[in-house]
Amino acid sequence: MTAPVKSSPLGLTVLALLHYRPLHPYGIQQLLKQWGKEHVVNVGQRTGLYRTIERLQAGGLIAVRQTERDQQYPERTVYEVTDEGRAVTREWLEQMLAVPKAEFPVFPAALSNMLLLSPAEVLPILERRAARLTAQRAELARQAADDELGLPRITLIENEYLMAVLGAETRWLQGVIGDLRDGSLTWSPEMLAAFQEAQEAQEAPESAPGGE
Repeated sequence: MTAPVKSSPLGLTVLALLHYRPLHPYGIQQLLKQWGKEHVVNVGQRTGLYRTIERLQAGGLIAVRQTERDQQYPERTVYEVTDEGRAVTREWLEQMLAVPKAEFPVFPAALSNMLLLSPAEVLPILERRAARLTAQRAELARQAADDELGLPRITLIENEYLMAVLGAETRWLQGVIGDLRDGSLTWSPEMLAAFQEAQEAQEAPESAPGGE
């Protein structure tokens, strides 16, 4: 009996693509890019895709359909989704859609340690992030506007979500930048040290009457 395969965004996407037709890894990678899935799954390195395919095969979720041999290309293994893979795909998809997952993205972790820098240092850094977010959102909007195929809305629904998230983060970030500029959000080592001392004083146990 094979061990259960841990779900992942890339694993789900590979299984979903194989629902349409059998594919070799290079074909999977090309479809991921053609369909714009690189915005939602990490396909920057081919090794990650191959490791995911190996895990899915070891778990019995996909199987080798055939091996293609062509003089112009190296030997390519074509994979297809199994019946168990179809069932697991539905299970993963329902779980990911319905249950918010406790994720640990980079930006909140950086925000939680931002006090290591001064407000004057943080301001231009966040301004650079805001500019990049605006550019990313504009690129997604451009891709939607340039859609010459008239694809159904459902095929690009993840782009709608990404644009909404980018817009919300940009608005929040602009608010923080404004607060940094007018001084309503500020801190210093002295301020933080004083706060820490006050917290420790409140948490210190009171001496018992007549104690030593």
